[in-house]
Amino acid sequence: MRRRAFIRGIAAFAASPCAAHAQQRSGKIPQIGWLAVGSPAAQTLLDEYRSGMRELGYIEARTVQTEYLYADGQIDRLPGLAAELVGHNVDVIVTAGTPGSLAAKRATISIPIVFAASSDPVTTGVVPSLSRPGGNITGLSLMASDLSAKRLELIHTLIPQASHIAVLWDNSNPGMALRVRETRVAAEQSKLDFYDAGVHDLEGLELMFSQLSQRRPDVLLVTVEAFTNRHRDRIIDFAIRNGIPAMYEESLFVEAGGLMSYGPSSRDLFRRSATYVDKILKGAKPADLPVEQPTKFDLVINLKTAKKLGLTIPQSLLVGADEVIE
Repeated sequence: MRRRAFIRGIAAFAASPCAAHAQQRSGKIPQIGWLAVGSPAAQTLLDEYRSGMRELGYIEARTVQTEYLYADGQIDRLPGLAAELVGHNVDVIVTAGTPGSLAAKRATISIPIVFAASSDPVTTGVVPSLSRPGGNITGLSLMASDLSAKRLELIHTLIPQASHIAVLWDNSNPGMALRVRETRVAAEQSKLDFYDAGVHDLEGLELMFSQLSQRRPDVLLVTVEAFTNRHRDRIIDFAIRNGIPAMYEESLFVEAGGLMSYGPSSRDLFRRSATYVDKILKGAKPADLPVEQPTKFDLVINLKTAKKLGLTIPQSLLVGADEVIE
């Protein structure tokens, strides 16, 4: 069953030039369509977007209306939901992740689209280039140079003897493919055995758990996307029960009980996506707004989980951590 949430928002800036311009330009209250891959229960990052809007003067209630459509983690539903937003003739579509971005792009060539976070927008065809996105879509990229090498460096600091790593990811998500390839290359350069633990459904995940239990990698790397987010608790529980240290790309996993994460701050990206919406409502064209790359990276460590795994976190990691959960 499709889940929908309609949230009407007021902007305290109703008398400001921003509100006046948007309303004069359209003659109506601006309407934003949010295409969410996850479910209404997974609201943390959407809340960051809302905070970003409030910081710009948009306060939920009267001058901006936002319609949220949720795919509940089912990527095949995204095209239909994107088409529905187009049918509602919203002023801007906001989404996140490669599948959602591509679904929105295929649904319209006229309605502006902002992606709050896309793994690899150029290689996957979301935009032709970061500096000149062209067309009707722009936003923020999760890609940054040397991320894979940096994660392996952190792993080596934590477990110097590590020689076997596995990467658990959604192999139906094209946005993850380049990241996994980069990790493979970085692993080979570091003389680490690499195992591709790609899956795309629950049955495959349970089978992969069985294979990983037999392989016993020294470290499990977990990408963050709709699929792994949906099965976050299963993945964390598996790693802890089997005594496998796991590194995640997003701090939400560590807050839920995972061991360690390092990567771009998704919270920061979602918050910053509000600036694109603001600019477009003021009249800017997506084609003229370059795709931004991440500027904030977080290292988060869970000492409770380290204790369960019998690991002692080196002081160098603790000192460099942005957050330590005790």
